Amino acid sequence: MRLFAAVLPPDDVIDELGARVDRLPDGDGLRWTGRSGWHLTLAFYGDVPEATAPDLAERLARAAARTEAFEVGLRGGGHFGGRALWAGVAGETAALRRLAERAEAAGRKAGIDGEHRRYRPHLTLARARDTYDFTPYLAALDDFAGTPWTVGELALVRSNLPRSGVPGERPRYEKVGGWPLAGAR
Repeated sequence: MRLFAAVLPPDDVIDELGARVDRLPDGDGLRWTGRSGWHLTLAFYGDVPEATAPDLAERLARAAARTEAFEVGLRGGGHFGGRALWAGVAGETAALRRLAERAEAAGRKAGIDGEHRRYRPHLTLARARDTYDFTPYLAALDDFAGTPWTVGELALVRSNLPRSGVPGERPRYEKVGGWPLAGAR
């Protein structure tokens, strides 16, 4: 099963960002992510054997217990190489980065190679197959400052890739585990 660790923003934060995204141009050649799947990826594990999942879950629970709850908010936007448009993250990003490092370490200790990249907190909004000029989107997101929220949980999410072959079909994300951060209410 394809798994990743994530922070799942609360519904009101998703709605707030969604209202701004609804005002963005459609953009030929862009594949928009679905609101139901909006998340902040902490660590991507890829295909994980069923037998490894319990060990990973135990290690993620420990990582969450060692991390104090913290506050972040969605702010502005950016892109990765003209291929992915994203909303940025502001607030206690050092704490978010620390949680990402702990989630990645949990995967390594569980025997999962995963995908190691320098962590850049973001929420992916759209992807392009070819290099895309995101200039008007960045301008429209520049002054976006979402309501901050307290991150109180580390989630383990399963990614169910599209299988139907229907153009535009998106992956489905399913939360398979969640552990409270220290001090979370």
